[in-house]
Amino acid sequence: MKQFLSEDFLLQTETAKALYHDFAKDMAIIDYHCHLPVQEIAENRSFENLTQIWLNGDHYKWRAMRADGVAEKYITGNATDLEKFQAWAATVPNTLRNPLYLWTHLELKRCFGISDTLLNAETANDIYESGKQLLQTEAFRARELLKSMNVKLVCTTDDPVDDLSHHLKLIEDPSFDIKVLPAFRPDKAMAVETPAAFNQWVDQLEGSAETNIVDFESFLAALQQRHDFFHRRGCRLSDHGLEQPYAENFSAADIARIFEDVRSGKTVGQAEIRQFKSAMMLELASMDAEKNWVQQFHLGPLRNVNSRALKTLGPDTGFDTMGDFKMARPLAMFLDKLERADKLAKTIIYSINPGDYDMLAAMIGNFQDGSVPGKMQFGAAWWFNDQRLGIEHQLNALSNSGLLSRFVGMLTDSRSFLSYPRHEYFRRILCNLLGKDVERGELPDDIALLGAMVEDICYYNAERYFDF
Repeated sequence: MKQFLSEDFLLQTETAKALYHDFAKDMAIIDYHCHLPVQEIAENRSFENLTQIWLNGDHYKWRAMRADGVAEKYITGNATDLEKFQAWAATVPNTLRNPLYLWTHLELKRCFGISDTLLNAETANDIYESGKQLLQTEAFRARELLKSMNVKLVCTTDDPVDDLSHHLKLIEDPSFDIKVLPAFRPDKAMAVETPAAFNQWVDQLEGSAETNIVDFESFLAALQQRHDFFHRRGCRLSDHGLEQPYAENFSAADIARIFEDVRSGKTVGQAEIRQFKSAMMLELASMDAEKNWVQQFHLGPLRNVNSRALKTLGPDTGFDTMGDFKMARPLAMFLDKLERADKLAKTIIYSINPGDYDMLAAMIGNFQDGSVPGKMQFGAAWWFNDQRLGIEHQLNALSNSGLLSRFVGMLTDSRSFLSYPRHEYFRRILCNLLGKDVERGELPDDIALLGAMVEDICYYNAERYFDF
């Protein structure tokens, strides 16, 4: 029987062990997509307790607690931080075989040195208190946590209207040598399905761009101004969170009219919404191509499916799920339009639905053009899929239809400073997959060859691809 979370956990062959310990383990981290609050890095936040740094904003844990019968008071409600942690600790034993069980104890081990105690209702108070004491030390402030995890670069996720003042503070601080760069997330610029919220955001855009937005052309000009501003602040990536790709036919007159209608407060039809989103996808992609940015598309989530929870708790509280939207045809049409116009930037495509994996792995091969190794990327297993089976599925799909050797690897997509052991988790799964192939005689027993590939996927491919 193997020990739980031993130094060789997830590594089932001698080759896997050698690949992980000799090549993957000590590679630095480029976290090219996350949701860490840049203000907390700029201010070098100190966290009071484990609830603040570990539970707040963690939808994964919230969903598990709800499934375990925990009242909302102890999840997002007005219970004390200690009570919330106790509720989570009591849930943990019931997460056996859910990746949360392994992640929880891996993070306790790597971040807090707690390796000989399982988290449960009986151990909750002791772990809470020992964590609280450590969190008061300098080593557990936001910046030091990033350093301790061997993070070299972080890309946050930022609204085009953001003034990026916290990023500027970090740029001007010579004492902090981890790069923290913004990523351009213009989802609200496409959201004409909610006219009131869209108009409120356009008003904010006017202020940020210091211009008057009177029509669609001036709207695009304001977005271009913000795109230019982000570029000057070091931004080299955009990110788009969409239900599905959009590639409807439209005319310039159509989009001008739709914009005018929404700005006047009118509700437009579904066909018009799709047209507007189609136009915006092309416009934003063109901006990215002109600056040689990388564009990321996170596709497929069906959001806020619990209407009562949305009303009481708001969005982004753990009530999103996998969607089953049409993907292949509109994605192909969108990418083809950009390719024909010579405006297809380096692109990473993720899907929340593993049913799309083989299609996406095949799709990116249609638009590789030889200009950049791995120009078109099938993104890492995302959200519900960033567990062992999902990661293996993504790696296998990419291997079968493309070049795993050119993959830019893992990211956290997290709001927590304690999520970086997820890179270790991914690296162990990658090395184990390769090690099993060697054992079956499907890959050569050439540790140098395979080790170089592992190092590329863990770090060097991303370093070359993003060209920060």
